[in-house]
Amino acid sequence: MDALTTTGKILRRAKDATKAIIALDDAEINRALCAMADAIEDSADEILSANEEDVEAARGSISEVMIDRLKLTRERISGMANGIREITALPSPLGVELERRVRPNGLEIKKISVPMGVIAIIYESRPNVTSDAAALALKSGNVSVLRGGKEAYRSSAAIVRTMRRGLASCGITEDAVNLLEDTTRAGAYELMKASGYVDLLIPRGGAGLIRACVENATVPCLETGTGICHIYVDKDADIKKALAIIENAKTSRPSVCNAAEVCLVHRDIAPKLLPELRSILVDKRLAEGKAPVELRLCPEAQRIIDGTPASKSDFDTEFLDYILAVRVVDSPDAAIEHISEHSTHHSEAIITENADTAEHFSARVDSAAVYVNASTRFTDGGEFGLGCEMGISTQKMHARGPLGIRELTTYKYIITGNGHIR
Repeated sequence: MDALTTTGKILRRAKDATKAIIALDDAEINRALCAMADAIEDSADEILSANEEDVEAARGSISEVMIDRLKLTRERISGMANGIREITALPSPLGVELERRVRPNGLEIKKISVPMGVIAIIYESRPNVTSDAAALALKSGNVSVLRGGKEAYRSSAAIVRTMRRGLASCGITEDAVNLLEDTTRAGAYELMKASGYVDLLIPRGGAGLIRACVENATVPCLETGTGICHIYVDKDADIKKALAIIENAKTSRPSVCNAAEVCLVHRDIAPKLLPELRSILVDKRLAEGKAPVELRLCPEAQRIIDGTPASKSDFDTEFLDYILAVRVVDSPDAAIEHISEHSTHHSEAIITENADTAEHFSARVDSAAVYVNASTRFTDGGEFGLGCEMGISTQKMHARGPLGIRELTTYKYIITGNGHIR
């Protein structure tokens, strides 16, 4: 890494800041987090002004659904601040004794949780991730280096400025929270290869970003996943319950990774469910002046309702839009097989009143979150009681599912002897 680049200078300051942050106790960290939250709310006008510039610059180049991800309101800014405050109520994940044993020779071995150090996060155009990531990193004793998308740079910069003012008001180094100025691809690659400066890299965004980090990073990289999330409606489903869950999972916020992208329907219930599903997702939404959901249908589903014929790729696409791929299947095992072949192992759901079928599905679907009679939209750090989350991990090493403060720690061994030699 070129130490003369702006990114290099930021990383050096971040690494130096870890010495001060590791010395803070939980009460000091919580005071700093509250100050950051207060600063965000106090600076709402500054943040909204910057965000308006981002939104206007992005119009015409990204979809309206993605504009919604980018846009901030006073309510969303208050939500960001309250999310930080909620984190202060969580017990510290640091200094926790994970294991303890005394060897036959009297040597005492303790395994305790400690911070990672410098956590770098590369994310796309969601300004709220800026505050979530910084707060989670600080609560877990880490320094954050944030690299947001270019579409949201003004918003992210304003949020970081306010949080750094909050830190300074508590006498804590502002370098605990850092934002990279370079939003180019070259800047991202520099961060991926910042060995000796970055202890953990977390990409949060689309498939291309995640693949680039996993394939090119020379620093430890925790893979978060795209969300090709499935809902399987079993033959023993309560149709009213199924319709409400699918509507929520698809339309409440289609641009997020826990939104449903594929609906699998048991053949026995399809003739009754699919017409009602089309009525709710298409006809009703059109009548209400809302964007209808485009249903991309397998051949059997097309024989029941009207829609767009599904291509093969539709079952391997994270749409992040008002689009739902629909396939009719013969059995729970056929649904499980489809999910095994096409899922990104993020979140899947089964709708059924048959407890045995639910247990069978839950045991055999290999994803980070598996739901029974509930929307996939609950895969979220706040909904899981983690305060908020750094992302959703779809890998199996170190952490899986929503990444909260515990997942941002590692551990070390402390061995105590009394003159022991080997």
